Amino acid sequence: MNLEQTPDAVPGRFKRETWRHILLLSFQSLGVVYGRLSTAPLYVFSTIELKEFNSKETVYGYLSFIFWTLTTISLLKYAFLVLSTDEDGEGGPFALYSILCRCAKFGLLPRDGNANEVMNHEENSSSRSKIRSRAKRAIENHETFKKFLLLSALLGACMIIGDAVLTPSISVLSASSSLHRSLAEIKYSSSPKTQKSISHALKTYVPVPFACVILVCIFMLQHYGTHNIGFALAPVVITWLIVVGGVGLYNVFHWNPEILSAISPVHMFRFIKIFDYKSFRSLGSILLCVAGSEAMFADLGHFSKKSIKFSFVCLIYPVLVLCYAGQAAFISKNLNAEDFNHLSTSVPKHVRHIFVVLSLLASAVGSQATITASFSIINQCLALGCFPRVKVIHTSDKRQGQVYIPDVNWLLMLLSLTVTIGFHDTQRIAKAAGLAIVSGMLVTTCLMSLVIVFFWKKSLFSAGCFLLFFGFIEGMYLSACMLSFHKGAWYLVLLLALLLTIMLAWNYGTRKKYEFDLQNKVPAAWLTGLRMGLGVSRVPGIGFIYTDVATGIPAFFSHFITNLPAFHQVLIFVSFKSLSVPHVPSSERYLVGRVGAREDKIYRCIVRYGFCDQVRDTDDFEEQIIHSIGEFITLEENDRESQISPEGRMMFIPKSSLKGKALIPLHDSRSTLSVPTVNNNEIEVASGSDLVERTVQVRSKKVRFMLPEISRQMPALVREELQELVDARESGTAYFLGQSHLAVRGSRNIFKKFLILIYVFLDRNCREPPVALNIPHAALLEVGTVYTI
Repeated sequence: MNLEQTPDAVPGRFKRETWRHILLLSFQSLGVVYGRLSTAPLYVFSTIELKEFNSKETVYGYLSFIFWTLTTISLLKYAFLVLSTDEDGEGGPFALYSILCRCAKFGLLPRDGNANEVMNHEENSSSRSKIRSRAKRAIENHETFKKFLLLSALLGACMIIGDAVLTPSISVLSASSSLHRSLAEIKYSSSPKTQKSISHALKTYVPVPFACVILVCIFMLQHYGTHNIGFALAPVVITWLIVVGGVGLYNVFHWNPEILSAISPVHMFRFIKIFDYKSFRSLGSILLCVAGSEAMFADLGHFSKKSIKFSFVCLIYPVLVLCYAGQAAFISKNLNAEDFNHLSTSVPKHVRHIFVVLSLLASAVGSQATITASFSIINQCLALGCFPRVKVIHTSDKRQGQVYIPDVNWLLMLLSLTVTIGFHDTQRIAKAAGLAIVSGMLVTTCLMSLVIVFFWKKSLFSAGCFLLFFGFIEGMYLSACMLSFHKGAWYLVLLLALLLTIMLAWNYGTRKKYEFDLQNKVPAAWLTGLRMGLGVSRVPGIGFIYTDVATGIPAFFSHFITNLPAFHQVLIFVSFKSLSVPHVPSSERYLVGRVGAREDKIYRCIVRYGFCDQVRDTDDFEEQIIHSIGEFITLEENDRESQISPEGRMMFIPKSSLKGKALIPLHDSRSTLSVPTVNNNEIEVASGSDLVERTVQVRSKKVRFMLPEISRQMPALVREELQELVDARESGTAYFLGQSHLAVRGSRNIFKKFLILIYVFLDRNCREPPVALNIPHAALLEVGTVYTI
């Protein structure tokens, strides 16, 4: 079966974009994506030490580096090459990683071999090459390279998160310093000594508290969503770009028109030729001119490729070139002035105070790009089992990539405040930010070179040229940033170690749990064979068993049946399966089948979702599953395109088909949920009659069902099975979840033990699994299982 996504599968994702829609998204992207790039002039030159501007030729060299870095990395690499590769409209290092996992077996998550043909669509995807190259086979069979690939994707994600911590600090602190520097220039009616003391106090002590207040306000705005924030902040960025572009044009013609010749690469080569340790270290500050380029790709899910590219090529790039050229022109003629390397100093005096206030507003917008990008990246990590469970809120019903994560938002705020208060110096924060930027770009370059080979189907020579060209440029900047490791870059390494440990521990624990489930599951025939066994009772109602395995019976449920030989009249095994694609269309979301014979009344429902889909986004989730099973019962005999699994026939049931053909929903506010009670958290052996007697009656709102009029025309067996499903729903619903308890087997590998201990700690303190969030506590039964790893 061809499971390629159709253009109308996901609303707002594949539909052809009109120019009106592109312009609207371009306008919004200015307030979200490009705030960082457009406010970079606030701290690019200002984070270079004044003594490094020793001559006019040095200024020309800096401008040449800025121009060609913007052109090669931001324009050529990201706007024209990287943005051409998206995973169903999503960007970032994890999107590139998922592309590689889809093109070949590069993923690390263990798969149930019997369930692959049922759950995954990669095997039948037309995008996958039928000719397995030697390089692809070598990678697929090399476990170490797979680990390195996952580690690279995690490293890129950590760098974007780290940048989201540092960017708000350096942006707001730079603008605050400019504001209070401007206030310090005001002449007060006092003695010169008093004026000097006031100026020193304003420049030294006021910026940090003021910046902290602005930071709190920025993070408090995040819950309004990308759509609203984009509309609110875009006018600020547009005004800022007009002002800095105009000031840059003025400075070029007023101070030094010859500065335009500095874009020649000759000045860049002269700078490199006269190699100096301190001057080369200052290139780490020059790198900040492309700060926000990675967000262009990571924020792709919030907008579209055309809108992001249109905004950058037509507005952002030319304005930034003008701005940097104007500032360099001013510096080249004012090398003896005070604070000549600050952008506010190059602004004409009669508009300087207005400019400083505008820069403060623009710096607040500049933080938005990396914050939004961190939400997108963490949302992708969640679905791929690489980040602890947190609450994800979708802020738009049109763009599924627009998300807000409250827990992460407040954590980023605390870390940004810590950086601002701890460093209180833009130069030291810039060293860490530069290292985060160039490291993330290097990860994208490495992953992109593999995408060129395995996804674009280009030659190894093309991939090698891409890797060497951009890798050399970014490697040069990386070495410059590492020279400033002791001046602030160490903080990023510390933050990286913390984030990477959390991600690796969660991924390792998730994989080991899944391996345990695969090794300890029992065949479906074991459960169906109990129907004829003595002492096993079927009690009225529906039992939902949530499990990670797509075939067979999970170990925790077989343990439950062994100790308590009774289960419900209807059993439904529900599995949530993440695929290496951002979105799964609704027509291929629910895969329903039967376990055993018709009279067993045991079904399986596999819910497939992408790493940007919300797993359980409605309150009527169980009703949709029952609907799907009803449709499966009516279509089972006549469906010729159904999948054949090791357990029998399975078919996709799209939401659009749930129109009451098999079951008609009737809303009722009074219902009964029946669940077995367990004493002292231990499973107690009892007969089936005891299980019925010891149930808890719960009043809850739910949807009832009835058979439609056309059911009279259905075969007797189909109508009878549908009626039994309706009766079981009326009797009550119980939910079974496995509660894992990890125990580390005696091993000499201390690192693995450490990862398991971290995973156990995170699992106990993070958010509950999505399947358990909306289940009434009285209807939930958790069965404990010890996982020995």
